[in-house]
Amino acid sequence: MKNLTVTTKDIPVEDWQQTSNIPPAAPLIVDITARESTAIHYIGQKLIREYGSYENPAFLATLHLNAYQLLPERITRILSAFGTDFSASQYGAIVFRGLMQVDQEELGKTPASWKEMDPEKLYAFGFISSLIHGAVPSKPVQYYAQRKGGGLLHPIIPDENMSYTQTGSGSRTDLFVHTEDAFLYNQADFLSFLFVRNEEQVPSTLYSIRSHGATDAIMAPLFRDLYKCPKDANYSQDAAVGEEVSTAVLYGNSTYPFIRFDAAEQIYNSDANQSAEALHHLEEFWKVAKTHIYNDFVPQAGDLIFVNNHLCAHGRNAFMAGFRNENGNMVPCERRMMLRMMSKTSLIHIRSVTRTNDPFFIMEEHYGKVFQD
Repeated sequence: MKNLTVTTKDIPVEDWQQTSNIPPAAPLIVDITARESTAIHYIGQKLIREYGSYENPAFLATLHLNAYQLLPERITRILSAFGTDFSASQYGAIVFRGLMQVDQEELGKTPASWKEMDPEKLYAFGFISSLIHGAVPSKPVQYYAQRKGGGLLHPIIPDENMSYTQTGSGSRTDLFVHTEDAFLYNQADFLSFLFVRNEEQVPSTLYSIRSHGATDAIMAPLFRDLYKCPKDANYSQDAAVGEEVSTAVLYGNSTYPFIRFDAAEQIYNSDANQSAEALHHLEEFWKVAKTHIYNDFVPQAGDLIFVNNHLCAHGRNAFMAGFRNENGNMVPCERRMMLRMMSKTSLIHIRSVTRTNDPFFIMEEHYGKVFQD
C-alpha cells in the first residue's frame, strides 16, 4: 500500500480515514501548507512572549484551549479524530511533513549529548509539540524512568558513548521497533517526534499492530500474561533484571487489540528469562511482524511524526552519526537531532504513580513499582 497523503484542507476528516478492508501498511502523511507553517511559526513566537516556557503551569492549564484556538483548524481536526480512532483501518501514526520552520544557523551545532543542549533554543518547538498533543486531547508528561525526568521535551542526540545501545542515543545498530516504555503499566498514550536535523538522512521505522488485520492464531497467545519485559538499555544490567512480573503483549479489544512490545528486550535480551512457551509465541509473532515494518519515510527538518503508543511501535535504522553519503563518499555533517514528547490522556488514572506535588511527573519504575518520590 502506498503512503496515504493528505494535501487538501477542504476534505472532511471522515474521508481521510481509510474504509478499505485491507489492513493499513503505512502512516497517514499530511503535507503542511506554506500558510499553515508560517502560522505555526508565529504561534510559537507568540507563546514564548506570553508564557516563556512550555512547562509554565499557566500554559499547561490552558493547553487544550490554546490548541484549538491557535493551531490551524485542519490540523486540529486530524488530531481530534486520530485520538479516538482505534479501528481496523487506523495505522496509529501521522506524519506532519513540513510542520515547523527550522533555522539551522540559529539552532547551532549539535551538542555532544542532550545534557549540553541549550533549552532556550527549543522553546518554540516545545510549545508547538505541546499544542499537537493538546489537540488530541492529551497532556504532556515526563517520566522519572526517562533521564530522571529531564523535562517534557527530550532532545534525542547520538552519543558516541552509547552508539551500540538499544536507545535513542544509539546509532551504529538498528533500533528495534518498540512501544515506548513497554516495561511500564502507565506508558505514554501518545508520542511526538519532531525532527530539527537529519542530515544523515536516516529513515524512521514504524510498525503497526493493525497491519496484521484481525487477531489470528499467532496473535491469540499474546493476550495471556506470559511475557516479561526488563527495563531498557538506559539501565545497567543489574537494574534492568530481577523483576518477575509477566504481562500480556496484546490487550484491549480481542479482535483489534492494543500492543505493548519491545523486540530487543523481550526477544533478544536473554536476561528477560522468558519461559520456553513465551519465547516461542514471541518469536512466531516477530516473524510476521517484521514483514510489516515500514521504513520508507526519511524525515527532514521540521517534520513531526505523531504516534499512538498503543497501536504503533517505532525505531530507526543504523547510521553513522555526523556523516552523510554524497555520491558514495561519507562527508561530515551536523549530527541528527530529534525532539520527543510524551503524553497521557488522563492525569486522574495515573495519579497513584505520580509525584505528590506534580501530577505531570510519572514515577513508575517497572510494572507498578514506583521510584521513591
